[in-house]
Amino acid sequence: MDAISPRRHTFHIPVMGTGFTIDTPLRVARYGIASVVSLVDDELVERVRQRWCERAGEPYEAISCREDDARARRITAYLDLIDRLVRRQTEELRRAPFEPGSEITRYFELLPDGPLRERYERMRRTGEPEERRRLEAELRASVTAGSVDVNVMTKLDRALDARGRKRDPDRSDALAALRGFANSTVRASVVMSAGLNARLYGYAGSLPAFLPDAEGRFQKKLVLKVGSLRSAEVQMRFLAKRGAWVSELRLESGLNCGGHAFASEGQLLGPVLEELVSARRELGEQLLPSYNTTLEKRGLPPLASPPEILVTVQGGIGTAAEDALLRRRYGADGTGWGTPFLLVPEATVLDGATRRRLAESGPGDVFLSDSSPLGVPFWNLRTSASEDARRARIAQGRPGSPCPKGFLAVPTDLSDVPLCAASRAFQRRKLTELEAAGAAGAEVEAVVEKSCICHDLGGSAAIEHGFDAEATPAVCPGPNVVNFDRVYTLDEMVGHIYGRDDLLARRDRPHVFVRELQLSIEYLRKQQETGGLGAAALVTFRDNLLAGIDHYEALAASGDVEPPAPFVEALGRARADLDAIALGDGPARR
Repeated sequence: MDAISPRRHTFHIPVMGTGFTIDTPLRVARYGIASVVSLVDDELVERVRQRWCERAGEPYEAISCREDDARARRITAYLDLIDRLVRRQTEELRRAPFEPGSEITRYFELLPDGPLRERYERMRRTGEPEERRRLEAELRASVTAGSVDVNVMTKLDRALDARGRKRDPDRSDALAALRGFANSTVRASVVMSAGLNARLYGYAGSLPAFLPDAEGRFQKKLVLKVGSLRSAEVQMRFLAKRGAWVSELRLESGLNCGGHAFASEGQLLGPVLEELVSARRELGEQLLPSYNTTLEKRGLPPLASPPEILVTVQGGIGTAAEDALLRRRYGADGTGWGTPFLLVPEATVLDGATRRRLAESGPGDVFLSDSSPLGVPFWNLRTSASEDARRARIAQGRPGSPCPKGFLAVPTDLSDVPLCAASRAFQRRKLTELEAAGAAGAEVEAVVEKSCICHDLGGSAAIEHGFDAEATPAVCPGPNVVNFDRVYTLDEMVGHIYGRDDLLARRDRPHVFVRELQLSIEYLRKQQETGGLGAAALVTFRDNLLAGIDHYEALAASGDVEPPAPFVEALGRARADLDAIALGDGPARR
């Protein structure tokens, strides 16, 4: 059996922001639900560790940011705490009586249909005391916690400290975070997102925690968040040559997701998922020789066959039918449900005011903004406290954030020390420069629209855990949030995912594939208008969208989408919209 616990649910809760899933494992892991903790903000990690130590009666010894290797040690200490507490919670659940309202009853009633759920139902129905005791014992033995996975954003990897001095090679942000996870006791996966980081990937291959044991099992695994087959191939080859095996490809919609939107070249979720699932076995066979060569160089036995490569998918999924389509028709091994869980207090960290604003939000409130200092499109809530505070600072003539953490600070020509584009220091200097050049309007707006997303995304956690009542939280939901309109229980949301309940507030909600297509066309139109992409890139983007429409029309014709009529009609409108975008290369391909 693999060293990492088997999956009990067909979905996971992806990482959201820096703080929304910071302690989600302590809320849901005991029910077998996997989730992902962000490792971006080690200061937030340390504060939350203190609060959970106090709550659980665990000893707490502070790790100051001035101590040696503080970032990695803070992360290790927090993950070790989560591991201990989740094990304790799971043992308590395992000992609970099988009676209405008990933790173990809830565990099994949350499960999807399948052999384990059927065994539980058989236990409930049996009238034979001996048979019931036997089945109860089997069920208790089958209880496993959900995986406590972590996320490292590969591009958030400061090599300079706040004073602009170069750090030691292995003390950059991403490498320290990965080391913190590797040194922890959790047996889980690290999700690498935001693209290839050669230094980080080489470091991953040097860490023993990611190597297989004598039986070819991993105690810690690598997961890549990808948007295309080509991206997956390039990154997996790079890692395999350095002794790191990718155990899962986590496909995420480029635009129909929360947080940063890493737009692809117009490749859509369905076609890319089909490619990944079809190619993974051959890809594993191709990677095995170079991986084995590296293992042998390290004195480890080669593997006889490629380790398993799972494929999961996330981004905008909103119904049980869509979830089933992705798993059954396309063969995905699991799905990620993120944004809807922002409305579930039992699962995520969000202050009450922000959660209410999310529940009340409409399509105009959730928008793809240019507010990220990273220069990547970013889903934002127009009515968040962070946006209110940003606009208030502009009105007061003091644009920009105080920038208390600086995780997004980079070297600029405006200062001798790294600055974040959302910081007051950067914006003051940049606006002075623009004023001297006579610039105004859009150029000024492009500066002051940048938001503090490393500090404010942890604002809800600061409020909820009681260490900053004055925080102004930011939130980064995907556009799918507008299809849900209230706060839900964990049981309700899980029931919705498995088709036991229907929580949708909008009956006219477009299919997940259609919504991504619509967003992609909007993105294409904006890139054409602003010159964000060159002529050749625009044509490639459009042609990939047209190929995606062809794929979805064939999907509808095969009877895999119900009801087919609205789906096909929406595809027709999308094709017409593409025809109306003149790219200078003649009529769009049909």
